[in-house]
Amino acid sequence: MAAGLGPLSVGTDGAGSVRIPAAFCGNFGLKPSFGRVPAYPLSPFGSVAHLGPHTMSVADAALMMNVLKKPDARDWTSLPYDPTDYTIGLEDGVRGLRIAFSPALGHAKVHPEIASAVASAVKELESLGAHVETIDPGFADPLEITTGLWFVGAHTIWSGLTPAQQAQVDPDFRAEAELGAGYSALDVQRLTLRRGELGSHMRRFMQRYDLVVTPSVAVPAFDARPAGHTPMEPTTMLGWTPFSYPFNLTQQPACTIPCGLTSDGLPIGLQLVGPMFGDALVLRAARAYESVRPIPRPDISALT
Repeated sequence: MAAGLGPLSVGTDGAGSVRIPAAFCGNFGLKPSFGRVPAYPLSPFGSVAHLGPHTMSVADAALMMNVLKKPDARDWTSLPYDPTDYTIGLEDGVRGLRIAFSPALGHAKVHPEIASAVASAVKELESLGAHVETIDPGFADPLEITTGLWFVGAHTIWSGLTPAQQAQVDPDFRAEAELGAGYSALDVQRLTLRRGELGSHMRRFMQRYDLVVTPSVAVPAFDARPAGHTPMEPTTMLGWTPFSYPFNLTQQPACTIPCGLTSDGLPIGLQLVGPMFGDALVLRAARAYESVRPIPRPDISALT
């Protein structure tokens, strides 16, 4: 989409893989509440995996959600069908909404240009009538929970491959699977319990706020790197994107919308996180921001 080659796409987001590419490319991306978009076959990475739209406008994402959320009985984890038309109320704005602005979630290291652009974007939301409070949600970095569950999922896939297939796997995935093999059933249960504590904490936090706002990614887009370039461990895998994976664990809806460029011309994303099942609210808030800072369309003249 950033190149003008297509208007819409569907992404899978297990730790940020809708929001991260959208933020890096200057597009809009939405990770809906878990189960809002049915999936089949189910992900081996379990209930951190979401499906969502990746578009060049909030309105397009709302239209996509109207289609994507239709029921599919093959997904036993999906939510009951929601007949809401997500385009209705999209222009209702953010006046009166309570926004918790967390510049670093209390622990992240954020590129200074990203921090500045996101702070400016929050002021735009405030100028639109939102009540903004700078506050962290109050949880420790759940990186260990995310990567532990992820590595176990990788080992699950690996274990189902033939030796010939395993020989074709890239070294990063092999390393993830090898790390996953070291987790016991008790380890997984403890990670699941810690995840539950985080989810409960955020359910309570969201009783006080309508939205949480953060950067989408802590760093600008970086050069593509070959698989196996760095030994696999949690920080290597996800340490550079500390704002995405917490909300896969909590299953809350979250989106990214462009809010500026670095001095090198790289896109910066603003993340809006809603309460569980608050997908329409997230879209509405994103549309309010988009109304004053439209997402730039790619120049496709060179492609014709």
